[in-house]
Amino acid sequence: MAVYSMTGYASAQQDASTQGSDGDVRTPSARQLGLEIRSVNSRFLDLSFRLPDELRAMEPVLRTLLTKKIKRGKVEVRAAIENAGAGALPELSTRLLQRLNGLQDGVQAWLPDARPLSVADVLRLSANTQSDQEDWSKTVPALAEKALKALLAARKQEGERLATMLHKHLNQLRGLTLQAVPLVPQLVEQQRQRFMERWKEAMGLAEGSATPEAAQDRALSEATAFAIRIDVAEEVTRLQSHLDEIERLLEQGGEIGKRLDFLIQELHREANTLGSKSAALELTRISVDMKVLIEQMREQVQNIE
Repeated sequence: MAVYSMTGYASAQQDASTQGSDGDVRTPSARQLGLEIRSVNSRFLDLSFRLPDELRAMEPVLRTLLTKKIKRGKVEVRAAIENAGAGALPELSTRLLQRLNGLQDGVQAWLPDARPLSVADVLRLSANTQSDQEDWSKTVPALAEKALKALLAARKQEGERLATMLHKHLNQLRGLTLQAVPLVPQLVEQQRQRFMERWKEAMGLAEGSATPEAAQDRALSEATAFAIRIDVAEEVTRLQSHLDEIERLLEQGGEIGKRLDFLIQELHREANTLGSKSAALELTRISVDMKVLIEQMREQVQNIE
């Protein structure tokens, strides 16, 4: 499965359909429906709709459609109905004009002083009639499917980019981990030599003389305690384990954002512990570099579904 980002945008447009008195869908009207979907990152799925009054009844249909395909993110759906072109005029059918003329004759038969219909009146009445006849029940779901497909494609493309960046950071963290592994034995050996030299000086022994067994044992005990205190083998092992799991999840794809976020927290904890146990400047540098990379990964992971 692919890795999906929670960030994306898509839009689609389609002419409205008109419906005759017999219930059959007829030619597209002069009005056009535009629909756009925006999504950004969020801990949960948060849907919001901005629809014109004519489309309010379609909100449950749109909500069902989105929840089937999207699991996380703040998603906003906007829709607008406008003329298909700037200054576009509706096509007036002969039947409609005959009907308006008949209505005018009927009114003037009862009200002789009533003024005749103007062109503006005819256009306004025909627009209202056409609006009443427009059928959105099939247009809206089909258009939403089209926009949703484009949105998922955009989220997938962004997810692939994020996954590539995360793989790059994983490789850098593995490199830093490998740098830290050989430093600990070197530090332990250096500290053991220091303890032995200090004990020799404290005992006032001449160079080359044998160190008393008790003093030597004490020095070795101190060196061992120091080695235990600075040992980062467990932290390194856990770091490598977390890196392997993150890589596995990226290869698996799907809804992995929350699990990745948890693993990033664990990585940060191990890097902090590594720094607190640091007994050398080089280990401190490695810990700082790790935390910088992990923080960059956290920002990227927060955008993954």
